[in-house]
Amino acid sequence: MKSGTVAVIGRANAGKSTLINVLVGEKVAITSPKPQTTRDRILGILTKEEGQIVFADTPGIYRQRNELTSLMMRTTENTAKEVDAILFVHDGHAGVTEGDLALMKKYEASGLPMLIAYTKTDIMPEEQIPGDVKKIFEAGVGADVCPVSARKGKNLKRLEKAIFALLPEGEYLYPEDVVSDKSERFMIAEIMREKILLKYDKEIPHGAAVVVNRFETREDGVADVNLDIVCEKRNHKAILIGKQGKALKETASFARKDMEKFLGKKVFLTVYVKVREDWRDKGGMLRELGYVDEE
Repeated sequence: MKSGTVAVIGRANAGKSTLINVLVGEKVAITSPKPQTTRDRILGILTKEEGQIVFADTPGIYRQRNELTSLMMRTTENTAKEVDAILFVHDGHAGVTEGDLALMKKYEASGLPMLIAYTKTDIMPEEQIPGDVKKIFEAGVGADVCPVSARKGKNLKRLEKAIFALLPEGEYLYPEDVVSDKSERFMIAEIMREKILLKYDKEIPHGAAVVVNRFETREDGVADVNLDIVCEKRNHKAILIGKQGKALKETASFARKDMEKFLGKKVFLTVYVKVREDWRDKGGMLRELGYVDEE
């Protein structure tokens, strides 16, 4: 039996969270087309007869613009030092740049076994793949490249087998019925944040955090959820709420449906919007909102 931890690393919006969700078979990380969707390290656990893969989903590699993104990048770097192997996720649809090759070499140089998942093959010409794989090899990257499509389920069994081959012999690290290390409370906040990312444009989603004030099950079996959306500016608050509260009502309704699906019960959701000026650049506020620097 083989079991171990795998850091899932790559540029922002490379498809890391989508790939983990499909491999694990459960939604353990939120997804959206926008960079910085993943802000924390989240474990997704795949348990099979042949062993257990503990995927550590990390924030996408992104230019540091404030204290929050700096913290996110430290989380990614620290995670890469604490695992048995690295799965470098590359957006094949975007081609292969010198910057991509430099990142691959950087993580391969860590000395850990590494595999490259070349994603989004369902939305690109197949004839582009061999040329990109050759470019990676000729640049001196020795890791195997596995072209996959998470959305279409293409080549995922091959990828799974290749990951198991990198791991050490060992027993399960987590009980068989566990698929993530994150609590229901954490996932409730993440579901709300996912809907904000999908609903609003430009800077609004990136400047929003979600704090769950109350999460409990009532006697009638309904989950009572009270949460705050924290934004950076008063005009952002107005946009989040919308005219006569329409935008916020739509977003909350969208989120509530996913929360009910995730929890398997009815949800009574109450949402408020609060302003905390420039919270992404203030260490004290980051800690207060649950973003912990692991250094």
